[in-house]
Amino acid sequence: MDVRNNEQQSRYELVDDDRVVGIADYFIRDETVVLPHTEIAQELRGRGLGAVLVRGALEDVRRSGRTVVPACWFVAEFIDAHPEYRDMLVA
Repeated sequence: MDVRNNEQQSRYELVDDDRVVGIADYFIRDETVVLPHTEIAQELRGRGLGAVLVRGALEDVRRSGRTVVPACWFVAEFIDAHPEYRDMLVA
């Protein structure tokens, strides 16, 4: 599975064999990426794919040098559980 940034649709996509199985919507405000919504295909939930998607999205945001606002509860809980990403939060 790969995580890709679909800039035209302002979302990160978790892709499995050319099928989008998860999305993390975002919008950019100045130098901050706001992540308001994530979703995994119903039949694939509970397999840790949300974490794969969010980790990929956060790694891409880190490479861009931007900060993050985890407006989605799942992203917020992921960052809470993975302190290596807390430095990316807007102060």
